[in-house]
Amino acid sequence: MIEDKSLHLVNEWRDHFPILHTSVYDKPLIFLDNASTTQKPQIVIDTLSQFYQNYNANIHRGVYYLSQKSTDFFEQTREIVRSFINAKKQSEIIFTKGATESINLIASSFGDAFIQKDDEIIISQMEHHANILPWQILCEKKGCILKIIPIDKNGELLIDSLRELISNKTKIISIVYVSNVIGTVNPISEIISLARQHNIPVVLDACQAIQHIPIDVQALDCDFMVFSGHKIYGPSGTGVLYGKEELLNQMPPYQGGGDMIHKVSFEKSTYAGLPHKFEAGTPNIEGIIGLGTAITFFSSLSFESIHIYENFLYLYALELLQSIPEITIIGNAKHRMSAISFIVDSIHPHDMASLLDRDGIAVRAGHHCAQPLMKFFNVPATTRASFAFYNTKEEIDIFIHSVKKAIKLFA
Repeated sequence: MIEDKSLHLVNEWRDHFPILHTSVYDKPLIFLDNASTTQKPQIVIDTLSQFYQNYNANIHRGVYYLSQKSTDFFEQTREIVRSFINAKKQSEIIFTKGATESINLIASSFGDAFIQKDDEIIISQMEHHANILPWQILCEKKGCILKIIPIDKNGELLIDSLRELISNKTKIISIVYVSNVIGTVNPISEIISLARQHNIPVVLDACQAIQHIPIDVQALDCDFMVFSGHKIYGPSGTGVLYGKEELLNQMPPYQGGGDMIHKVSFEKSTYAGLPHKFEAGTPNIEGIIGLGTAITFFSSLSFESIHIYENFLYLYALELLQSIPEITIIGNAKHRMSAISFIVDSIHPHDMASLLDRDGIAVRAGHHCAQPLMKFFNVPATTRASFAFYNTKEEIDIFIHSVKKAIKLFA
């Protein structure tokens, strides 16, 4: 039933993405690596081209027409993002080159302002390396302590353990919304509510959620939230850091350079206000403008229809994979979406991915920048299929057929 209702929509959606009509090894491209990056609609591709053809100039610094137009387009994206995540103010939206830089910014700047020796930082066992290493670097620098929320065999957070980890030394909790490896959807509202009881700020890594779940930062009451533009059909090299104004104002600049200053002298310099304090140097102007186009495009679609359809695809693929005796699915959370990781005893994940590639199917193989999670499940790597609203039931059927063919080859 859901398939019939969504069929006309998915065909319309797919028409926006030119790469989906290409071939790989003379086979139609089936792109199932959407947790890594998403494909770009034609309107985003056109935005990048049109910027360079018609408006290319630096922003915030010129009084001439092209600079003013570039600045206007750039700042329009700030409002687009603010509205999309329902932040209070445009000044709470900081542009970065990606979620990795956003988390590094928080760890460095918040760490300088608020974290001292023997203070504690809490993350989870399922974090991407980008939400592990910046905190480890801070711990090495400051002599603070990194604590880990454990997970169970299903890949679900042990919330009772989080309660035990929290102490009067806990200064920040940084947590992923949706696992990039096993698709677990974490109980973010519960975590934030618990943190509020102890006045602990929360960082939300929304890279795998921003394109699948409506996010209202005021309703969630997270203190920081990060995502990468390329995960939501925008250009690479673009990212967003949302932060509550009162916290951002207390944090020192992350980098120094042009555009983040109020006044510079050799004796003393003063910094610009938000958001420019955290945006040193010439940014990825065309990329940020393209991100605005991507979010506007995505917002023009029915989020409810996308969510229902993606859930249908996910459950359909999961059921078919689970029906193959040789396959072990990694993780079995009650609430999960987007990504499925699996192993076959007789086939290395990289070999599986290579064989699928010969059938035009793009999946990811490896540790997915989550080696601690791989260690927990006692696997060195997995094959991961991850889905977007432009994927189809027919593509999943072809994917499953190709997986079975690979298993038979190694039997």
